Amino acid sequence: MLKVTSPYNFETISEIPLAGKAEVEQALATAYSLFSDRSQWLPAYRRIEILQKVAKIMKSRVEALTKTAAEEGGKPYMDSKVEVMRAINGVEIAIREIAGLKGEQIPMGHTPSSEGRLAFTIREPIGVVVAISAFNHPLNLIIHQTVTAIAAGCPVIVKPARTTPLSCLAFDAILKEAGLPYGWCRTIVCDNANAELLATDRRVGYFSFIGSARVGWSLKSKLAPGTACALEHGGAAPVIAEADADWENMIPSLLKGGFYHAGQVCVSVQRVYAHESIAEKLAHELASRAKKLIVGNPLDPKTEVGPLILPEEVDRVEMWVRQAVEKGARLLCGGKRISDSCYAPTVLFNPPGDALVSKEEIFGPVVCVYSYSDRDEAIHRANAVPFIFQAAVFTQDIDAALDTVNKLNATAVMVNDHTAFRVDWMPFGGRNHSGIGTGGIPYSIHEMTAGKLVVIKRK
Repeated sequence: MLKVTSPYNFETISEIPLAGKAEVEQALATAYSLFSDRSQWLPAYRRIEILQKVAKIMKSRVEALTKTAAEEGGKPYMDSKVEVMRAINGVEIAIREIAGLKGEQIPMGHTPSSEGRLAFTIREPIGVVVAISAFNHPLNLIIHQTVTAIAAGCPVIVKPARTTPLSCLAFDAILKEAGLPYGWCRTIVCDNANAELLATDRRVGYFSFIGSARVGWSLKSKLAPGTACALEHGGAAPVIAEADADWENMIPSLLKGGFYHAGQVCVSVQRVYAHESIAEKLAHELASRAKKLIVGNPLDPKTEVGPLILPEEVDRVEMWVRQAVEKGARLLCGGKRISDSCYAPTVLFNPPGDALVSKEEIFGPVVCVYSYSDRDEAIHRANAVPFIFQAAVFTQDIDAALDTVNKLNATAVMVNDHTAFRVDWMPFGGRNHSGIGTGGIPYSIHEMTAGKLVVIKRK
């Protein structure tokens, strides 16, 4: 049995059975049988009907879903409610995208050999989808990995994080209540060895992974030939703050982007490169506001920063901050654990480039501010790590903004907004060390289908 505990006070929330090799095999066999028999495929109108019922049920259970997500994941209640509303919107986005699953006409007659032919493509489900998810958005990430598969017409098997399986199980139950036939979505809560068996099976058509780069790239190397995949890993999001930045917009934005969900977000604001004329003032103002953030029980509606997911993560963040200070960083606020589960929001000024906080993903409530004199130098430093994900620039100069957008190594650059901005219909994902493939509900649905060319020879 797996004990699911609160990351805040470590109390047991629930106990659930762990699936073994037999359950993994049964889930794969059922899903593959459904996909292999085209007479069992769910037509588009049926998928739409089911997902419309899913959205309706979710809207009637916002409070329960919010409490489950906050309790098991530690994200504050007010942010968990936003996540639930996003998840509902994600289902509605997927419904709309089903109608957009279409191919294209291929022109013929451009050569003598192609005369007298009509050609077009159609989109078909790519196969069985296996999804391995992360803890930090226990409901919305599941939506992005399962509803997309269902919308595309693929059977899906999802393995949630063992720290946060309850939101996934609740959503699985809603799918069944809405009429999704047996076998089209199966939740498998299992250990890492069985998760690897699941992901690397030859019957898998598409593998979706959200989690650490070490695990993701390792699994990709073991996928069966022909399995398509998308990997979403972490980042160390950089921000360039020019001297003319709009202060009233920038500071609250950096505060939210840096300390949302205690920094446990793959695009959380981590490295702020500020022009030397404003750098120290920016750092002190950010620290002043960070000190006022309410840290505590995620179920308390007043809480703004909750716990880290595990006590060992508190230990790690504490060690990284201590190392940065020993190497010369100025500690402006925080820098200490509040409890075994919570770490104080922390602002560091000018950590050296070889400190862990400068070159690795912190994934904790720590923001580093660095002073620069030349913007190109700041961009060079921002690009010096292997992570390529979301970045940002704050400036009122459109030429400087576009020049920075062009030079930053990033898959997305926010102008006058924080790095963690996201809506669920936009493309989302990292490159290089940070991942492969494109997330975002419309983009994932497209990736979970495959094109088929039809050529008709006229008489």
